[in-house]
Amino acid sequence: MTSTTTEPKTQSHLTPDEIAALGRVKPSPKARVGMVASYVGMGLIVIYCILPFYWMIVSSLRIPGEGRSTEFIPSPASIENYKGVFAGQNNFGRSLINSVIVSGTTTVLTLLFGIIAAYALARLSFRGKGGVLWLIMACSMFPIIILIPPLLKMFSSTAPFEWFPRWIDTYQAVIIPGLSFGLPLAVWNLTAFFKQMPVELEQAAMVDGCTPAVAFRKVILPLAAPGVFTTAIIVFIGAWNEFLLALTFLQDPSVQTATVAISKFTGTTGFDTPYGTIMAAGVIVTIPLLIAVLLFQRRIVAGLTAGGVK
Repeated sequence: MTSTTTEPKTQSHLTPDEIAALGRVKPSPKARVGMVASYVGMGLIVIYCILPFYWMIVSSLRIPGEGRSTEFIPSPASIENYKGVFAGQNNFGRSLINSVIVSGTTTVLTLLFGIIAAYALARLSFRGKGGVLWLIMACSMFPIIILIPPLLKMFSSTAPFEWFPRWIDTYQAVIIPGLSFGLPLAVWNLTAFFKQMPVELEQAAMVDGCTPAVAFRKVILPLAAPGVFTTAIIVFIGAWNEFLLALTFLQDPSVQTATVAISKFTGTTGFDTPYGTIMAAGVIVTIPLLIAVLLFQRRIVAGLTAGGVK
């Protein structure tokens, strides 16, 4: 007859928190240094990005005569500079409307042509497709200053461009050249976005009776909304901040954009140095862009990263 003996169960004298602490991996000193360095680096980047905007706000709230003050807090605070921005001689309200027209039209046309070109490069197979894409990107590498002299002669209808209509002081004089810088970005970004979409989506839609155009409009385009939206925001910001083309081709104050109007501010009295007025105008034209980016930052990040993920 065999007898079975049971070993007594060992009871732990450690609390659940102590057991969890023992199982937690302690970072090494090198890892701690790297973590601290990463936080310090992120803090410096945040300060580097925020400090200029903070200084612009502070300078805009100073008294007009203290535009060159170095105090970090305006004392006393004043909104006279913001009143001076919309003074009659500055015509800033009309300039904001002109900027919206130019930037909005440039963005819409860039998306219209960019989506078509990017979809063709992503889906069609033809010889030299890679070269075409690189050629499109190469067009954006030319500095804008080298385009000004020939475009100025062409838009002024001077020899040898007498046959060309006079475009000086017209919106298209800024919109059309602006496409040459927005389109390469749109094509490059959207091509990568369309490539990561499976071609089976269009094939399934066409099996259900859709034409290629209908499949693109009802299936592919809605799925590409993050990439399209990201491209629209980037192109709009670039067109909104454009200065050299507008300064050269828009000489009439009634069609000048906000960036050109700011460069011609004369201050609240017409004789003082308009540092505060310029800063106030800078705040006014920057805040809408900041609000748009903050509201749609998730879509922007999704659009920027989608093209790089298979």
